[in-house]
Amino acid sequence: MQEYFLEKDRIYYRTNEFKPDRLTLVFAHGVSGSSSAWLPYEKIFNEKYQNKYNILSYDLRGHGKSKKYPRYEDYEIKNFASDLHDLVTYLKISKFILISNSFAGLVVLEYLKLYRDTVIANIFTSPEIYLHEGMLAKISLSILKVLTGIISLLPFNPKPHGHVDYSKHQNSTDWDIRRNYADIKNTGLHAQFYSLRQSFNPITNYELEKINVPTLIIHGEKDSMVPLKNAIRMSKEITNSELVSIKNANHNTVHNGVKEMSGAIESFIEKNKNML
Repeated sequence: MQEYFLEKDRIYYRTNEFKPDRLTLVFAHGVSGSSSAWLPYEKIFNEKYQNKYNILSYDLRGHGKSKKYPRYEDYEIKNFASDLHDLVTYLKISKFILISNSFAGLVVLEYLKLYRDTVIANIFTSPEIYLHEGMLAKISLSILKVLTGIISLLPFNPKPHGHVDYSKHQNSTDWDIRRNYADIKNTGLHAQFYSLRQSFNPITNYELEKINVPTLIIHGEKDSMVPLKNAIRMSKEITNSELVSIKNANHNTVHNGVKEMSGAIESFIEKNKNML
């Protein structure tokens, strides 16, 4: 895997050697994380399945080595989707399988509204969806509005950071203090809480019914951040979708369920390869 920057948006990304006869996998990470979350998957899909996939993973804006932005408005979901479009357009990727984790699921849903024809399959892992519903969500959003208001008054550090080594945080819980501290320290308060607030913003329509390509949803049965029932509901609203629940897994399936997730992803692609 080689490291690059998209100069236009200062988006950091990694790719293997692209070949025209391969399927392309695009990996997008969640809030406060970075593309380092996908390193084990890059190794599996690049080495174990040699000569089978083009692989692209990247850091969302404000995360990892990508450019940080100072304002809350900079972290609106539409801007994350625009970054993804700029990146795949620059790399001349016309068709690809989009694999997203947690918050990135919202980015993907926004991307699909505008550029649906470029995605030949969706794989959502621990997707943040329906979090804006209910009284608890309204309370959480109110708290986040106060927090982001305070954070906006703090000095902004525009210097991008790096990548967390998640091998040091294996089997961590959803609320593990060490891993969460490492994430927040690496991402910074502005990008962390501005992005998190987006998860609770009222959304009128995800347009799930318009998704018309094979879709896989992977979710941990013990997810304490986004309950499994949300993933079940999402699966029911998407035609031609399937749900894989991982027993004893929490919201951090991307870190703690590498074997199960990579196996489910490969099985899903193989099963639907005639449609891709």
